[in-house]
Order: sequence, then C-alpha cells, then structure tokens
Amino acid sequence: MRTSIRISVVFWTIALLTALGWWISRILVFKQIFFEHAGIAVTQRQVADLYNSTADPRPQLIPKIIHQVFHNWKEPGNDALPEDWARNRDTCTKPNPDFKYILWTEKSSRDFIEREYPWFLKTYDGYRHKVQRVDAVRYFILLFHGGIYLDLDNGCKGDLTPLLYYPLWITDGGRGALSNNILAAQPNHPYWARLTMSLIPYDYNWFFPYATISYASGQWFETAIWEEYHSLLPKPEENPNIEHRLYRLMMDDRPEADEWVFFTQERGGTWVNWDNRMFLWIGDHLFLFFLMIVGAVSGTAWLSLKAMRRYRQGGYTRLSNRSSSI
Repeated sequence: MRTSIRISVVFWTIALLTALGWWISRILVFKQIFFEHAGIAVTQRQVADLYNSTADPRPQLIPKIIHQVFHNWKEPGNDALPEDWARNRDTCTKPNPDFKYILWTEKSSRDFIEREYPWFLKTYDGYRHKVQRVDAVRYFILLFHGGIYLDLDNGCKGDLTPLLYYPLWITDGGRGALSNNILAAQPNHPYWARLTMSLIPYDYNWFFPYATISYASGQWFETAIWEEYHSLLPKPEENPNIEHRLYRLMMDDRPEADEWVFFTQERGGTWVNWDNRMFLWIGDHLFLFFLMIVGAVSGTAWLSLKAMRRYRQGGYTRLSNRSSSI
C-alpha cells in the first residue's frame, strides 16, 4: 500500500513539474507575443513626412488595391454592407479613386481558397469559429494579390499612397500582441508565405474560444510568426547595407500616443465569446496573470513534494494479532 502511494505521489509530482516547465515555455513565448516585437516601428506621421519630403520617388512596392472581407453570419447570402461599414468603406475609396476595391464575401473567399490554395480548404472549412476563416483568408489574399487589407470597422482619413513604398507592414497597437486589422504587402512576400504555411500546424483547440481564435489564426498567431520570421533573418551587422526587417505601423489609441494620419477606428466587437472579458482582463494584467500561473503550479508541486517526504518519513504500525476464544 505504501509503495503504491509513493509511486502515485512521484507520478503526480513529475506530471506537475512537467506542467510547470510547459507553462514557463509558454510564458517565454507569450513574452515575445505581448512585450517584445521585432521589426521597425514607424508612426503614421513619419510615413507621411517621408513621402512628402522625398525628392526622388522611391519604387512603389505595394499595389493599389484595398481589400475588405465581409462574411454575413446573420444573413448568409446578403452581401450588402451595413450602413456604418459602408460609410467606413467610402472614407477609403473616395479619397483613393485610383485604387481597386475588392469586397470578399463568404462565397468569393471560399472560392478563392478552393481555386488557388486547395491544400488549405479542409482546414478552412473545419475551423471551429467562423471568424477564423475571416482571419485566414486575409493572409492568403495578401500573399496572392498584395495590397492593403482593412477590417470593416476601420476607415481612412485620406490618401493611402504614402503607405505603398514598403515591402510589407502590419499594425501595432503599442501594447500586447500585434494587430491584424490593417495589413499591407507586395504580392508573394515570404512572410505571408511562412504565415499561411503555419496555419495548419497552429490549428489547435485551446478550449477557450478567445485563445483558440487568437493563437490558431488571429493576432497571437500572427505575432508568433512575425517573431519567428525575424529570428531567421540575417543579423544587421552581417550586411548593414541591406534592411531585411519588416515594418510595424503604429496605431496606439491612447491619448498620449502619436496621431493617426491614415486610419480611423469605428465600432468593433464583430466576434464576441463568453471568455472575451476574462482575456481582456488578462491582457490588462499580464504580469500579474503570469505570476499567478507560476505561483499556482509551483505551489501545487511543492505540496506534492511535501506529501512525498511525509510518506517517506512516516510509516504505519502493525497491529498485533489477537486471538479470541469462544
């Protein structure tokens, strides 16, 4: 009996220590996702000023295309944008009449994946949450067509031409993970190639809908691949004349942050699950949350080790045999 208890305690101790190691590794990954971002941060004002001050025009790298994705989950088949999103669209198309505008519907999105990337169709159709298809298709659109992608709740303040002279940029809210609400690239950029090829291995159910969406196809996923991509680039000192890093366009909405020159943010909340509020709290208290995780796992491991020592030092008393006479 005592031996079996010891084996059980040892088993659970090893399991808990393994879990602790796993959580520490996740914390290190999340540290990169939420706190340390590679690439070159540029403000919208810097982009505009550089464009206006450059005497010799640089080569335009990003094609003049604006992409948006509208999958009408409430009324399938109705591809007319709601009035407020139509106004947002107009703020982008009217100041940029020489840009091609493409609205990707649920049908055209799936047809595009089936036609150009059939190897991904099974994963695309099998996503647990509908918003994951909206996430995924934007990456393939930029890989194939290039251009500028905007979420429907984003609008524009004017001419987007100054943003076209970079090979690729994504948006950075200045806190937490990088954003995937506004993105841009030249066609066939290797970052989007690496990201789209990573969608299948990252397609994992994390139980919580918010975590599954974010880390399987959304912002956490995009940020993880961003850091991975930059870790594989040549170091700046290896060839200082060539810039391999990609750009992060800052979109911090805090009052003290840099002004937004090109974009606006209107209503959001197009996908809400029961755990959103919990993860929003975690996002505002990341350090405290990680301390709680480490403390809980460490405390459980310590209690298990203490229980094992108690069994080693303790014992049991053999009861003497007593015969009873009748």
